[in-house]
Amino acid sequence: MRKRTYLKLAEWQAELAQKHLDEVRAIHREMRSYKHDFHSHLELLRSYLEAGDTNRALSYVRQLDDMLRSIDTIYRTGNVSLDAILSAKLGQAKENGISVSVKAAVPEKLTIPDAELCAAAANLLDNAIEACGRAEGEKFIRLYMTMKGKMLYFSMLNSSGKKLEKTKGLFRTEKSGLHGFGLRRARSIIEANDGWIKLNSEDGAFTTEFLVPALP
Repeated sequence: MRKRTYLKLAEWQAELAQKHLDEVRAIHREMRSYKHDFHSHLELLRSYLEAGDTNRALSYVRQLDDMLRSIDTIYRTGNVSLDAILSAKLGQAKENGISVSVKAAVPEKLTIPDAELCAAAANLLDNAIEACGRAEGEKFIRLYMTMKGKMLYFSMLNSSGKKLEKTKGLFRTEKSGLHGFGLRRARSIIEANDGWIKLNSEDGAFTTEFLVPALP
């Protein structure tokens, strides 16, 4: 039984890792398309200005501004790998009607491997998005990341349903299967890097905090 559970968990983690990789690749493709479009917009604006048609140029700038306001934000924390994961996950949250607030500033180079930090963040964000799906009323995710000395601090508050109870260290929900292993995976990554993580469930809200060494 233990072997079967282990194999099932290993398969699930492999599928999740592939999902995260696909999300990162999608963000990179989107960013490349923005770069290509940006050059096209500049060429058109230049042609208007060279022709002395400033009114048309200003009108085009206003159109671009409206367009940029309508597209999903590419989050910039200072760490490219985290940027990709946050942009993918929080873009998914917005598509699900979840209000998102982010304040994050992270050094480009960290001692904790990017792959491990992103896996932990992705698992926690997946949990937050799922929890918002159980919430009544406003659905939100409020994320804050900063450095405290040489430690990376992560704090997230998200809407949720009723208070969840724990069973063997995992939060029990109405869903069956491997739900809860994402939180366990995040915990194992943080603790393996000499950090601590705190999870708390209350009626209507779920909070997550972790602190992990990130600079030499």
